[in-house]
Amino acid sequence: MSYLSTHADRSLDFIAIGRLCIDLNANEINRPMEETVTFTKYVGGSPANITIGMARMGVKAGFIGKVAGDQMGRFIVSYLERNQINTDEIVTDHTGAVTGLAFTEIKSPTDCSILMYRDNVADLLLRPEEVSEAYIARAKVLLISGTALAQSPSREAVFVALDFAKKHGVSIVFDLDYRPYTWTSKEETATYYNLAAEKCDIIIGTREEFDMMEALERRTESSDALTAAKWFGYSAKLVIIKHGKAGSIAYTHDGLSHTAASFPAKVVKTFGAGDSYAAGFLYGLMQNWTVEKSMEFGSGAASIVVSSHSCSDAMPTASEVESYIARCKSEEMK
Repeated sequence: MSYLSTHADRSLDFIAIGRLCIDLNANEINRPMEETVTFTKYVGGSPANITIGMARMGVKAGFIGKVAGDQMGRFIVSYLERNQINTDEIVTDHTGAVTGLAFTEIKSPTDCSILMYRDNVADLLLRPEEVSEAYIARAKVLLISGTALAQSPSREAVFVALDFAKKHGVSIVFDLDYRPYTWTSKEETATYYNLAAEKCDIIIGTREEFDMMEALERRTESSDALTAAKWFGYSAKLVIIKHGKAGSIAYTHDGLSHTAASFPAKVVKTFGAGDSYAAGFLYGLMQNWTVEKSMEFGSGAASIVVSSHSCSDAMPTASEVESYIARCKSEEMK
């Protein structure tokens, strides 16, 4: 069964809307931030990373967003273009807004944190009238992420994009991407996340992110199966709940569940795993692979990225993921 749009006449396979920022990853790993003095600059933001991952795998991709009218904004657009990503609908802010920054701390492979600067950032100033209906109508798949819902006018721009996608039969993927520091309360977060999720065909998130969405519900019990079942009452065809090292579970609207374990990796840092997983998984669905094979491909992509210093720069090609998975399976058989 196909879970994504099969409109063969669309000129873009995949577009995303939302956060475009800069990651500054610590060069002195295994140290706290206080002792770190040098960083390497990369393009960042979950929807940007996923789009870069898709493009590296050969998908025709584009992006809807807003960047600051400065050197950082130009760096982001140039990087996307070098990765063959269409930037026609990335607009430049002229109000003096800045580019969001994410400084990463890598104390150990399992102890990583992110220090975010998100005040007056350009990506949250994308306005509804800056979202092109014609551009969305060109796509097979639209991806939204939770951070773009955190403030107006970006919040309204996302809902406009959702309406255009529904109107033109574009499949919608929701990467929950919950960042608590961009929201004022759990109640506000849960409200807008739920309103957006009702319109989406595929929802991807961690167990903790789904728990956040259920904060307003007074359930006597909760489970992955119950969480997924709720969304099948709306538009969802597929709900993926991630459990870190324990792997992930995908529930389909026909009542089935599918699992995938993670692959071994020489972990450098933990961030980036979710973005690379989403890119690999969605790529698999676009090839009409089974849910299980798509999940496996996503897990392989995630293992490659967490073994690298960067997120966006480390996004693998499809052949690199295939080779990695084959090598892991071969070593298991020895």
